[in-house]
Amino acid sequence: MNDAVKNQALVDALVNLPEDASEPEVSNIFASKLFNFLGFEENERVPEFSTGTGTQAVDHALRQNRENDIFNQTRTNPDVLVELKARNINLAAGSKGYKEIYKQIKRYLLGENCRSAKWGIISNANHIQLFRKHGKVIHPVTVCLEINSENIINIATLIKEKIDKPRKVLTVAVYNDKGGVGKTTTIVNTAATLSLPPYHKKVLVVDFDPNQRDLTNSLPIEPSTPTFFDCLIDKNINVRDVIKPYNQLINFRGGKQKFGFHVIPVHKDTDWNDIGQKITFDRLSKKLEPLKNYYDYIFIDSPTNWQIFSQSAVYAADVVLIPVKHLCLASLENAAITIKEYIPKVQQVRRKNQDFGPMALPIFFNGGNMSEAQKRRVQIHINQLIKYAQNNRNNKFNLTPYFYPRYTTGKNMEIFELRHYAPIASSAFDGVPAVYKNKIAREYYKSLVKEYFLQ
Repeated sequence: MNDAVKNQALVDALVNLPEDASEPEVSNIFASKLFNFLGFEENERVPEFSTGTGTQAVDHALRQNRENDIFNQTRTNPDVLVELKARNINLAAGSKGYKEIYKQIKRYLLGENCRSAKWGIISNANHIQLFRKHGKVIHPVTVCLEINSENIINIATLIKEKIDKPRKVLTVAVYNDKGGVGKTTTIVNTAATLSLPPYHKKVLVVDFDPNQRDLTNSLPIEPSTPTFFDCLIDKNINVRDVIKPYNQLINFRGGKQKFGFHVIPVHKDTDWNDIGQKITFDRLSKKLEPLKNYYDYIFIDSPTNWQIFSQSAVYAADVVLIPVKHLCLASLENAAITIKEYIPKVQQVRRKNQDFGPMALPIFFNGGNMSEAQKRRVQIHINQLIKYAQNNRNNKFNLTPYFYPRYTTGKNMEIFELRHYAPIASSAFDGVPAVYKNKIAREYYKSLVKEYFLQ
């Protein structure tokens, strides 16, 4: 079937689909033609695919066939999961139906039989949205797009291009508008942990906090020429020319082994105020673009103030990781502001290109050992922040998933906690990430990467 025929078939499917089409009709009339358009043949689709989470099944799983591996026969290792609804189910962003199907597709993508899945699609033939899975992180790639017979080809083409050319990297901005929450320590030790077995991930860390330079100072790396300043200002300078390797020979599993990651350091003698006036907030994103099929993770260390550098870091990110301190209420309040005000502003800019923009990950307590009394006080304060955001008529926002990601009818208010451990706090003075020297520190950060990044 040639492209012109596929295009017309998809348009005709929407034209002929009843306005009150049931879910089976959406599947048989519309989705079947969409799958053809996306490049999946009949034997590359499995309806009612078992996700491995109890008896739950996703409406459709898709994967292109491989040699001696016909997907609808082997029924393993799907690439795309598709969940459909009837046309009378409102899937407009923010609606009850949208929230429910969003939870569904996330749950299915994390199913035991869906570990290989990289994409999720939701649709009722009135709206459609594409999600990406990177490890454990599931984030929207497009906004929830309204579709009709006039725009379906452009929108389906956008989705097909994303699926056909997946990016390897997950870009993570680590940010809190309050200082002293351990952003740099988090980045360095998370990068080091991901570089170790059994993960063996390629990681780049970017020092984008030019005034503090904590990341650069915490590692024995000296910036050279060209500098990161030169790279940001001069479009002709390749970003690879400012990347420095960081490696350590460490005791690991009974022997000496070398592990490391890559770093973009910043120069101490640079007038960053001048740079801030010369660059636009999307410059960092554009500079990192050529690296996004080389690294598995890029972590950006961003400054505390919500100005050009922190805005640029969040703009360049897929997700934002927000550490807080349980004894610092300001860090909780600033986390709430970041989630409900700053990130949505960046999303609005990115959505001009139908891109969803960065998504906040749930907060975590960094470097604390909370007593039960302290935990109760923190919960009271968080509950107040959530209530205020929900009752704010000018900017009503549900903070619950970001503070209590396990909150259900059972009211689980558990928040991930990276406990205080002295060797972690002091590792910056040694120029070596704590996880490269200390087994306990290594286990702490393994728990963090499993909580947030690795399935």
